[in-house]
Amino acid sequence: MAFLGARARCSAAAAAKVAQRRRLAEDARGPPSPPGSQRAALYVHWPYCEKRCSYCNFNKYIPRGVDEAAVRRCLVTEAQTLLRLSGVRRVESVFFGGGTPSLASPHTVAAVLEAVAQATHLPADSEVTLEANPTSAPGSRLAAFRAAGVNRLSIGLQSLDDTELQLLGRTHSASDALQTLAEARRLFPGCVSVDLMLGLPAQQVGPWLGQLRELLRRCDDHVSLYQLSLERGTALFTQVQQGTLPAPDPELAAEMYQEGRAVLREAGFRQYEVSNFARNGALSTHNWTYWQCGQYLGVGPGAHGRFVPQGAGSHTREARIQTLEPDNWMKEVMLFGHGTRKRVPLGELELLEEVLAMGLRTDVGITHQGASVFVGGSGCAGLSVAGSAVSAPRHLAAENPLPCARRITACPVSQDTAR
Repeated sequence: MAFLGARARCSAAAAAKVAQRRRLAEDARGPPSPPGSQRAALYVHWPYCEKRCSYCNFNKYIPRGVDEAAVRRCLVTEAQTLLRLSGVRRVESVFFGGGTPSLASPHTVAAVLEAVAQATHLPADSEVTLEANPTSAPGSRLAAFRAAGVNRLSIGLQSLDDTELQLLGRTHSASDALQTLAEARRLFPGCVSVDLMLGLPAQQVGPWLGQLRELLRRCDDHVSLYQLSLERGTALFTQVQQGTLPAPDPELAAEMYQEGRAVLREAGFRQYEVSNFARNGALSTHNWTYWQCGQYLGVGPGAHGRFVPQGAGSHTREARIQTLEPDNWMKEVMLFGHGTRKRVPLGELELLEEVLAMGLRTDVGITHQGASVFVGGSGCAGLSVAGSAVSAPRHLAAENPLPCARRITACPVSQDTAR
């Protein structure tokens, strides 16, 4: 399942060829920027993992074997179909999530990007993010993903304490995490995000802040802090319910969060969203689209999307969910071109609720532009918290822009909101 060794080297070479064809397609196209209603972000879900972490209830599967060529064909087909149905002419960002997408071969990533570039305009500097776990992302593999077209990494470190990592069911050690982080920063300078969890059972404020400070000595310009949520059906939930582990203390978790915010602020990070911190303009443009209620297409088992299917003649924004189970999803894609299981047309009230909920997650909040609610555009059927789907507020603009797709450039003050 983790395509390593000689097979990985062959895959990397194939991925590089596919990426080269994609760049040629981009150079040949390069149209002017289309209206907001014809722009979108693209999320691609890789549903497979090596093992299920004790806290995770995401849509993921631990198979005995994966027919990756078949999965790849279905991802490509569904991306092409949804791009056609949506009428999207420009994809602003692509995010490979999971699951553990770093277990997929670089060739699969390159094939999806090539299909997108052939179906619509995917600018050469678009942000292309891959979620990676340390045990499935050695340096040679990260280099192959870079050759395939990835230009930003999101690394699930979660903790720098080996005991906590074992509690969480992670497959890596703190040493593995730091080694992967160093390799990632070498290959993707300025374009690496890391996750750190807080509020674990028996976790204390002082040691956790020590982890955060150690991470700040080694990390790049983007950090995400996530509080543990005990989800029914997970191993950790069961252990707490049975009394094997103490329940997380919400007061301690709140203290960790507040102290962590202060430490990050002192290190030059700006909290631009509830859980996300960036410096040097290193916001996630993909997630920014979510928080601004921009359009996004969801490809892969269980993926979610929000877009107006203009290509099918509709003018109403829909919430879409793809079939969860991978084998059933693949059958539907082969039969119908996509595996959309649920479509919900969004009315004006639902759109307004999304704008309020998303806007309140950010440090910018909700502006008077929310009054343009029923005007058409790239936001929630035109309901845009801040205008363009990927523009950033001036005070979050890159101070020293780097050659990295996610670097946000300055924009008018009237445009705002983030994730």
